[in-house]
Amino acid sequence: MSSTELGAEPASEKIDPAVLTEYPADGVTVLRLNRPQRLNAINSELIDSLLDAVDAVRRDRHCRAVVLTGAGRGFCAGADLEGYGTPRGWEDPRELRLNYAVQEHLATAVTSLTDLPVPVIAAVNGPAAGGGMALAVAADIRIMSTRASFNVAFVKVGLSGCDLGLSWLLPRTIGTGRAFELMLTGRKVDADEAVQIGLANRVVAEDRLIDEALETAALMAANSPWGVRMTKQVMWSQLEVGSLRAGMELENRTQVLSTYTGDVAEAMAAFQERRPPRWT
Repeated sequence: MSSTELGAEPASEKIDPAVLTEYPADGVTVLRLNRPQRLNAINSELIDSLLDAVDAVRRDRHCRAVVLTGAGRGFCAGADLEGYGTPRGWEDPRELRLNYAVQEHLATAVTSLTDLPVPVIAAVNGPAAGGGMALAVAADIRIMSTRASFNVAFVKVGLSGCDLGLSWLLPRTIGTGRAFELMLTGRKVDADEAVQIGLANRVVAEDRLIDEALETAALMAANSPWGVRMTKQVMWSQLEVGSLRAGMELENRTQVLSTYTGDVAEAMAAFQERRPPRWT
């Protein structure tokens, strides 16, 4: 006779979180989208988990770089066609308000990556479609495996291709002409073409992808935390600055501010003493 038949409660099945957090090296955090049975398709649980993980990175004063990747054979297949669910804490059942809350919930995941003070490297291990492509393009750097691909899926399902920031991010990444083509056709872009048009920084063998991303993260982590933070912040701000002069004024203020951290003096001392710098 089983324990269930005797009236005991069945053992609860352990459910893995929708985003796994890993610490493979000092100062480097890996965020792994973890719905491999659905090619890491996006639902409310995954977005809530991603927002929680990014918030934890923001509060982790030891984290210097993030690698974003997917579990299994996909990076992120876009919206889960089985349903999105309801954003955490949302209680208004009215259709228009709920749909808008879902849209804002999704959009927040994209801006959480661009606003993160530390750099984000997307290690694109497989298909990145629709919202999955938006998450990858919101990263500061993209490294792809040979089996990875991108496509703007929204236009394929009767929606506008302009969603989750892609109509702003993509032209600034690959230029307007190429962005128009990809967003209007929804065609798939393989890894080789992605590198050719500037959508990815480089492509590597599947078994080298995470190592390559970690090596890149280590190069960033070796630099001054303040210097890296200000570089990311200014680079993203420059995408919205309207002139060279205004951009240079932003740079001037940032450079002067950065001289007060003590990192410049430490860098000079480390150079003279032929040792790695000890950043504060």
